Amino acid sequence: MSQLDAAQLRAALGNCIIGREIVVLEETTSTNDSILQRTTSLTPEGLVVFAEHQTAGRGQRGNRWESAPQKGLWFSILLRPKIEIDKSARLTAWAAETVARTIHEQFSLGATVKSPNDVQLDGRKVAGVLVEMRAQENAPHFAIAGIGINVNHAAADFPEELRSSATSLAIALDRQVDRAEFATALLRNLDRTYTKSVG
Repeated sequence: MSQLDAAQLRAALGNCIIGREIVVLEETTSTNDSILQRTTSLTPEGLVVFAEHQTAGRGQRGNRWESAPQKGLWFSILLRPKIEIDKSARLTAWAAETVARTIHEQFSLGATVKSPNDVQLDGRKVAGVLVEMRAQENAPHFAIAGIGINVNHAAADFPEELRSSATSLAIALDRQVDRAEFATALLRNLDRTYTKSVG
C-alpha cells in the first residue's frame, strides 16, 4: 500500500491555486484542524493537507468520520472565497459535486450527491464534505473544505455499524485504486472549477 508523496502530487499538478502547496501527514486529529493550525492571515489559499490517518476525523453534525489508515483520501483545502461567511453551503455543494463528477470521469461509476454533503454510490456513502468558515480579526474570512473519500476499503475495514451504509471505490470496482492518480485528478478538477463556482 503506497503512501502519498507530497512532492509527486505537487509536481503532477503543475500550475494551480488549489494544491500550490501540499503537505502529507502520517497522522493528525483531523485535516481541518491541521489547516487551522497552519493558517495565518498571510497564508495563501490553495494549501492542501492530506493525512494517511485521522484520529478524530469529523463529519457533518459532529459525527465522527472513520478513516482507516492508508485506505482513503482524507484532505482539507484552505480557501479564501469572495462570498459572505453565511454562504458556505455553496462551497459544500461545489466540493461534493466535483467529487461525484471526478468519480464518474475516472471510473464510470454513477456517483450522486445526497444533499448537503454526502457522495453516494448505489445509495451508500463513499465520500463526505465538511466546510468550516472562519472569521479573522482585521483580515478577510477564510474557509476550510475537508473532503473524505473511501478509496481502497474492503467491507471489513468499516466498523460493523457502517457496513450497510458505507462503500468504497474498491468495493464498487472490485479492484484497488491508485490513490495518488485519483487525488491528482480530483485536485485538478477542484482547481479548475473553484473560481467559476464560488471564487
